Amino acid sequence: MKAYRLGMVVSEFNFDITSMMMERAKAEAKFLDVEIAETIYVPGVFDMPLAIKKLLMKEDIDAVITLGAVIEGETEHDEVVVAHASRKIADLALEFNKPVSLGITGPGMTRLQAESRIEKGRDAVDAAVKMLKNLE
Repeated sequence: MKAYRLGMVVSEFNFDITSMMMERAKAEAKFLDVEIAETIYVPGVFDMPLAIKKLLMKEDIDAVITLGAVIEGETEHDEVVVAHASRKIADLALEFNKPVSLGITGPGMTRLQAESRIEKGRDAVDAAVKMLKNLE
């Protein structure tokens, strides 16, 4: 298997949760013998696309994983954030012909639900590596 190099974009919003997701992602990358070559922290999920694009432009980055937790508030802001970010993330994967895995939980979840979904960090790495293998 080729030694894949992943970029990682992590939301600092709800960092108590996203930091745990990040630890799961790092452990899975080590288990799969892939490298998380570069990590970019962004304020929130809505801010991810520019950082993802920067990583995708690099020749030595094979795929990007995203880690974020969008918790429900009093308005529908969480739905808007996830809808727009996920659409742009998909567009970037197509534009650069590189996988970008969606390790973003939400919308419509409570803090407790977000905490129970920290394994999505591991799943984001798995998805990126599976896509890389399947597209070779």
